[in-house]
Amino acid sequence: MLQIIWIDVVLSSDNALVIAMACHSLPQRQRRWAIFLGAVTAAALRIVFTLLVLQVLAIPYVRLSGGVVLLWIAIRLVGKDKPEEIASPESIYRAIRIIVIADAVMSLDNIIAIAGAAQGSWPLIIFGLGLSIPIVIFGATLLVPALNRFPALIWAGAGILGWVAGELIGSDPAVAEFLRARAPAVASWHLAAAGAAVALFCGWLRVRIESSNESATV
Repeated sequence: MLQIIWIDVVLSSDNALVIAMACHSLPQRQRRWAIFLGAVTAAALRIVFTLLVLQVLAIPYVRLSGGVVLLWIAIRLVGKDKPEEIASPESIYRAIRIIVIADAVMSLDNIIAIAGAAQGSWPLIIFGLGLSIPIVIFGATLLVPALNRFPALIWAGAGILGWVAGELIGSDPAVAEFLRARAPAVASWHLAAAGAAVALFCGWLRVRIESSNESATV
């Protein structure tokens, strides 16, 4: 149980980060609901995914697909620096949707670690996944004010998400086999760094395009 608690504390930081980035532009009241509903929904899906993910992680292109999705999320989360005064239902739904998708992708390591520490005990597995809810909510609640006060942290967060995406892609069996055969000098951290660079560059490019479109409209 102590191992599971420590795993949750260590591996839930990136999940808290993506929740904070998805919700920081919402008004405070809607932000709290988005954080809570997003974290609870994501944790419930984790329990379902645990039944499946341990069986499919070894299938080629599963991790690759997850890494690509996470890169897209990192790119979409940059650019909004100031909180909105009024959030539409669509904005809240979008935040919850991003939280759930990103958590599903980023929880692979958490699920694997908890399942290993629980040694097949489903009560312990469910305890570990359930414990991640308050940890993630607390972490996201602390991160949101920091993101609003220091907008540059949003870009740092996008880089972190891109790094995780690169690690996911590099750990895919098909990608790892391809690299061993054709580019053995490429290490996993090279792909992680490339993921961070792609997320930051594409995010910057998206912001520039949107700013240009807004200027043209005005």
